Amino acid sequence: MNTIKSLVLGSAAALVAMSGAQAADLPIKAKAVEYVKVCSLYGAGFYYIPGTDTCIKLGGYLRAETSFASNGQYNNAVNGVSGANNRLSNYFYSRARQDLNIDTRTATEYGVVRTYFDATFTWTSGTYGGTGSAAGGTAYSSAIGLNAAGTATAGATSVNPTDGGIAGGSLGVYYAFIQFAGFTMGKAVSQFDAPWTNYPGNNFDGLWGGGGTVTGVNQFTYTADFGSGITAAISAQDATQYYQTNLWNVSGITAAGIIGGAYGSNSYGGNVAPDIVGMVRVDQAWGLFQASFAAHDNHTGYYGASETSGHPGDKWGWAAQLALSIKNIPTGPGDTISIQGVYTNGASRYNAQSLVPTTYAIYGGSSTPGVYGTLAFAGLSDSVYVNGGEQQLTTTYGFRGAYTHNWSPTWNSAIYGSWAAVSYNNTAKGLICGSAAMTTIAGAGFTCNPDFNISSLGVITRWTPVKNLTFSADVAWTNLDQKYTGNIAYPGSAGIAKPAATYQLKDQNSVSLLLRAQRNF
Repeated sequence: MNTIKSLVLGSAAALVAMSGAQAADLPIKAKAVEYVKVCSLYGAGFYYIPGTDTCIKLGGYLRAETSFASNGQYNNAVNGVSGANNRLSNYFYSRARQDLNIDTRTATEYGVVRTYFDATFTWTSGTYGGTGSAAGGTAYSSAIGLNAAGTATAGATSVNPTDGGIAGGSLGVYYAFIQFAGFTMGKAVSQFDAPWTNYPGNNFDGLWGGGGTVTGVNQFTYTADFGSGITAAISAQDATQYYQTNLWNVSGITAAGIIGGAYGSNSYGGNVAPDIVGMVRVDQAWGLFQASFAAHDNHTGYYGASETSGHPGDKWGWAAQLALSIKNIPTGPGDTISIQGVYTNGASRYNAQSLVPTTYAIYGGSSTPGVYGTLAFAGLSDSVYVNGGEQQLTTTYGFRGAYTHNWSPTWNSAIYGSWAAVSYNNTAKGLICGSAAMTTIAGAGFTCNPDFNISSLGVITRWTPVKNLTFSADVAWTNLDQKYTGNIAYPGSAGIAKPAATYQLKDQNSVSLLLRAQRNF
């Protein structure tokens, strides 16, 4: 018994001794929590990432909008099902969008290292396109808007309209770039663009008259800052997604394609050279002046299905643009005038910014006996050629601008507009107008000229009742001034439910209304 008692007492003593040793090792008090600190180096909204010398800012917006008589909220109703102006056309579209961006900056001995990322989650209502069935069947499509070539995609894909997932919505990466020691690497606004991109005063997306990549373009750029608001940049940017319109091989022209504004097989080759862009800008208290230049390589595929069929040689196109903005003009505090003008040859996207279509077909009614309806169609390209021939570059020029007036701290309005012209040279016109497909549809009094002008005029009013919450109403009118005259024998289109009949070629107009509510943060 004494032995057992001794063992128990000894064990207890050992445990007490160990507990005392552990208690002695405990800290007297916990370390202070490292709270997030404000970073005032780069403006409001930046905070230090805990444990680092990098500052971060989170931002974005939530937008809800509805457009009436539009083309999926991008433009007026100028092509596809929207341009048909019949029972398949939507009277309105609705959209909800969440934008999120992340901006990080770190001071280094080489200057600030910056990264920027901006992404959107979007849901836009779709529409129905005809299937050509005898029972009048239609197919729903959520692919509303424009594809990379600028062609309307409405009615292209049949999906379930009640599906709320990514199949009916979209995820977009607008910007993703690094800036360091004067270099910009990644997806950012083109150096060719004016600072207001496509929006000198508008919400409407359909203005011609200058370059515009509001969702960014992949690039490698060096920018020199000379002080006093004077900068210059040289850039190599990827033209594949945003800076190609059409390279038409007229050997593939069809009657149905002509009516949709396509003058042949669209034949791009691989991406072999970036667009080279130069820019000089003066940005001061009075406003801004910018001069931009771009060189663009037109590189086609083959004449036929095989590489043995040959191909035309590459041709470089170019574009030049001037932009001017004057701030605080005498009409009121904060009032602004912004305007730009552009000329292109073989680089049409620098006039037709990335959100406008490159093909047009707008229909109207007719009271003329023997004529079913009226039609204006047009198409835009960088070049036109035929099997065995060389590329004929397309020329464009135009301008856009806006005047913004502040009625009060919470109300402002802007009037804005654009005008642009597209011109094919005589050889290109001969290839298009002399084709068998064009002869097939020529009707009474028909004259062929693929040139066209396009103009827009609009007015917008914005109300900001509280900071960062804005309601706006934007009315826009577009006129397609096509140069064809006379009648055509229209072959019919099942996708937009238009019958084969005689149509009169006539300029067309389109008016849309865009209502928007947006909360920035």
